[in-house]
Order: sequence, then C-alpha cells, then structure tokens
Amino acid sequence: MRFDKAFLPAGGYWSTPFCKWGGNFSTLHPLKFAAEIARKALADRQVDARELEELVLGYTIPSKDCFYGGPWVAGMVGAEGLTGAIISQACATGAAALAHAGGKVQCGDNEATLVVLADKTSNGPHLVYPNPMGPGGKPDSEDWVWDSFSRDPWAKGSMLQTAENVAKEAGISREEQDALTVTRYEQYVAGRDAKFHERYMVPVEVKPGRKVIATVDFDEGVFATTAEGLAKLRPAMGPEGTVTFGSQTHPADGNAGLLVCSKERAARYSRDGEPVQLLSYAQARVEKGFMAKAVVPAARKALAEAGVGIGDVKVIKTHNPFAVNDVYFAKHMELEVASFNNNGCSLIYGHPQAPTGARLIIEGVEEARQAGGGYVLFAGCAAGDTAAAMVLKV
Repeated sequence: MRFDKAFLPAGGYWSTPFCKWGGNFSTLHPLKFAAEIARKALADRQVDARELEELVLGYTIPSKDCFYGGPWVAGMVGAEGLTGAIISQACATGAAALAHAGGKVQCGDNEATLVVLADKTSNGPHLVYPNPMGPGGKPDSEDWVWDSFSRDPWAKGSMLQTAENVAKEAGISREEQDALTVTRYEQYVAGRDAKFHERYMVPVEVKPGRKVIATVDFDEGVFATTAEGLAKLRPAMGPEGTVTFGSQTHPADGNAGLLVCSKERAARYSRDGEPVQLLSYAQARVEKGFMAKAVVPAARKALAEAGVGIGDVKVIKTHNPFAVNDVYFAKHMELEVASFNNNGCSLIYGHPQAPTGARLIIEGVEEARQAGGGYVLFAGCAAGDTAAAMVLKV
C-alpha cells in the first residue's frame, strides 16, 4: 500500500511508559486508561476532539465492555459523534491500525483520524467457550495471554520455538544474541540519559480509585543488562537452546496514540515542525514456525512500495521480541546491528502488543526529526509467522 495524502502532525502522537506484567498499570482498565491519556494529549496539543472525523482502535486482548470499543473510547475522549474500526493483528496491530487510518485519509473519506492503541497483558482474561459435546457439557477454556504465547494453532509451536527455529536454520549463536541484547540495552540507556523519550512520553498518575497510588514517569521493568549477567542465564528451552530470559522481551502494559490527517489538517495540528508523511505499508508471511524471518520480506516490500532503498533510510526501528530477530534482520539487510534501534526497542522496554509498534514508529519519527529529517523504516514480526512494515518521510 502506498500513500501520498496521509500525514502525521509534527508532535501529534504520544505513548505512556510501558510497565511490566503485574506492575503499576495492572489495575487499570486498558480502554479507560487509553482514553484518559488520549483526552489529555489532545488537550495539550490544542486539538478539539470534536473536529476529528474517525477513531481507529487497536487492541489484541479483550477487556470488559470492549464490544463497544471504538464508540466507547471516542465518547470518553470527548468525541461522541465518532466511530471507526477495531484493528487486532497481534504484534502488527499498531502499524496495521495506522495503515487503516492512512488509507481512509488517502481515499478522501476523512481529513483527521485518531488512532488509539491499548493493551494490558497483566491479568489477561480467562475465557470459556460452550462445548455441548464436552464431558458432562464441560466448556472449553483459554487463558488468552498465556495460551496465545504458548501455542500457535496453525504451526503448533510457541513463540519461543519460532526464535529457536530461526536461530538453528540461520546459524545464529547464543553469543550473537547476547551481544546484540547488550547493544540494545546500551542504546536504550543512551536515549534515557539524553532524555529522548521525554519528546513523546506521557507521565502517568495511577489512580484506580479516588487516590493516586503511584506516578510512573518512565518504563517499569527494564532489566540492567551486562554480558556477564546474560552468560549466567540458562536457555529457556533446555540445554540445546540459544534463547534465554535475557534475550527476549517481557510482556507489558501501556497505550499510545497518533493523529493521521490530510496534509492541510496535519499542518494545522503540527507542533514546531512540518507534518510527517506516510509513504507505504506492507506485510509478509513465511513458513510455519519461522516468525523472525518475516520481517525481512515485509521491510523489503514496504521499501519497494515507497521507492526507497535501505541505504536511503535515516532511521530504522524494529519490533524485536527476540534478539534473534535483529541478528537475522541485520544479516539479510546487510546492516550493522548497532546502526538501528537507537534510543530503545521492545526487546528492552517490553511488549504490550498493540501499542508496541506505534511507540517504535513514534520513536523513529522523533529520531529523524532530531537528525533534521529523512526516511524512517519500521518493521516488526507478529504472530502467525507474519510481519508488518511501514516507511515514513520526516
């Protein structure tokens, strides 16, 4: 998919910190939480929610009353006249929701869409499904978060197994994965020390009731990472494995939001800069059980759609639930591993699912703005041995 009429206002995007599973965001309803943050973010940017023409909601984990998702969130944001699609495409949800919104603007359906991404992996729902043929009518059951991580119903393996499959086929060693993890942690710390994340991050007062119980200014659950510490960890899938707890991401909670507009509306909403242009969106799927490989064909397709070569790209951000992903991506795209994911990535700060790609795209845009402009590539894998990619121009 190629765009030439869809833009993000400069500064027209935001993300909360990401908090670890069971952390300070675990008591909050994800949609109410995201709506509260979006309402404040729009007010801070002097955007009247009543001027918006659509709301696209992305989530991957059901929550109470989410059947009414889009209209409900729109109402809580202060835009009672809005509705729109709900997008749920596993880890690709953020990019897919942005592409959906961009497509609606591209075809002239509207001039301003609010995209809200919200997920809470903590306390995920335990679901039961009727099964009249079960013993004594016993229903089928599913732990939405845990079971989804643990088994792909098509490929039959876990997310972790896909990483091991790619490591084995591509000859990616544990040492390479550990070295990349240390690099990614150092890039994140450098961004934190330079106050990079303050460019887009919204501090949160956690208030599940009447009283504020915590203030979250920054990501919660990031582990201090060293080569020595990683070397002490056991492989997660037994002695023959290469992936450890340290070289994979952790489930998290959080939300993010972006405005997608026509060029004229984006210019009106922009803060201290020119609008950011969406150029392309692409997705790909590879063979069963090799999820990390899908990022490469998705990225190549998005670049081709945009008419841009990898050498023309100023900033690259990837969703990397496993260090394997970035080692594989770097080898096949002929990149140095330290040349992308500056300032942080999901391997280090966690993965709430729907908001993850959105935050990475926001970070890519802000890094390019700091550098004076250029092309931004986002690419990341998703459940079902798939991936999504997007190219933007700052």
